[in-house]
Amino acid sequence: MSGETTQRSGFDMKSAQLPVVAFALRSTDAEQLAREFSERFGNDSELFDNDPVLIDLVQVRDAETPIDFAALTALLRQYRTMPVAVRGGNAQQMQAAREAGLIAAPEAPPARAAAAEKPAVREVIHEVEVVKEVQLPAKTTVRVDKPMRSGQQVYAAGSDVVVNAVVSFGAEVIADGNVHVYGPLRGRAVAGARGDTSARIYCTCFEPQLVSIAGIYRTVESDLPPDVAGKPAMVRLDGEKLLIEPL
Repeated sequence: MSGETTQRSGFDMKSAQLPVVAFALRSTDAEQLAREFSERFGNDSELFDNDPVLIDLVQVRDAETPIDFAALTALLRQYRTMPVAVRGGNAQQMQAAREAGLIAAPEAPPARAAAAEKPAVREVIHEVEVVKEVQLPAKTTVRVDKPMRSGQQVYAAGSDVVVNAVVSFGAEVIADGNVHVYGPLRGRAVAGARGDTSARIYCTCFEPQLVSIAGIYRTVESDLPPDVAGKPAMVRLDGEKLLIEPL
């Protein structure tokens, strides 16, 4: 018998599909971007939870002014996001992005890229999507029966999600279809994550940190109308505007 022993490998490598925040850049003006972030989010650095970010350059591909990626990534990190990749830029922009430590992601399919160039693009800042974009078959509704704590996330790919408990501040519920929360909604709810503008958000106690449908976001603070604050409510899209209505 040989004295050799077989040692098990200390790691495995597997492919993975992860939800990321896609930041569609519309301007190369760093000062404008910083100003709009401040106007939109104020000093709310707790809005995100170190979410990975893909920077989409399709709409500024022909811009004459270079992009200050150092300033852009610093701005994104200020709001607790982690810029990791870039796509859609011209050769000079992609090279500058790589020099700033960003990786090149695959180009968006032509249909999505063309949609991004339409005048009625979704309002700034971000839309949740999965980097590997595939057509998903219909799936059974995802159900969650336990309270969701801060930092927890549920993603219902190709279906609705139903939460029969509280969604705490800092927790996140994402669905390609509708979001139903039969309990207090205090975290983030994202419906129509792959662009379904007919998706809706329903809950029995409306106290969210953020709501989104098909990429249109709204942060929710203490100025909610009394007919929906802490009460049953529905969120839907009307064109490019989110409407919050009592149930």
